[in-house]
Amino acid sequence: MNIINSNQIEIWMMSPYAGYVLAALSFSESSFFIIPPEVLLIPIALANPSAALWYAFITTTASVLGAMFGYSLGKKGGKPILYRLFKQQHISAVKEMFHKYDSKAIFISAFTPIPFKVFTIAAGVFDLNFKRFMIASTVGRGTRYFLIAGMIYLYGETIRNFIEHQLDLVVGLGTVVLIGVVGFYKIGLPYLEQKVLKQSLKDKLLSLISR
Repeated sequence: MNIINSNQIEIWMMSPYAGYVLAALSFSESSFFIIPPEVLLIPIALANPSAALWYAFITTTASVLGAMFGYSLGKKGGKPILYRLFKQQHISAVKEMFHKYDSKAIFISAFTPIPFKVFTIAAGVFDLNFKRFMIASTVGRGTRYFLIAGMIYLYGETIRNFIEHQLDLVVGLGTVVLIGVVGFYKIGLPYLEQKVLKQSLKDKLLSLISR
């Protein structure tokens, strides 16, 4: 059974309180709820494309506030609340991502379809630096929602199919590529310089240019 059906979304769209409902949904999804705000952001933005960027601002702001709440839940509740809400394998995966990427893991979860609330609560549990947490959350959520709203603002109804069925795939593939580039820069490139080039790539290029 769907928790939110199309009839409920239509009721919210027609309501004068649609913005408040969107804010509540965005806040809760970042800390304890399971329904992503896109289920409401996309249709109400499509219904009024000229206000799409305003809806993105509401969604981003409320989502970041929800992330702060999730962080505080993890900070105060500790591991017991994390293990009560999420499966062991999910927690282990998040912990590994924090170990490898630190606050970048927050950006990845904020920007992609990965359940954000797992990371917000875990960030508090594992005592991730709050300032970096807030920056990564704001940039990640803002990029995602303003990207969606921006496309609707520019293209209207014609972009619906892409947003609903292909955007997350493109975002996911792009994130994988980005992680690969960062990983190569931090791990692969130093290894290449040390084992193959015997000097930094910058010095190698300078020596070639000077010849």
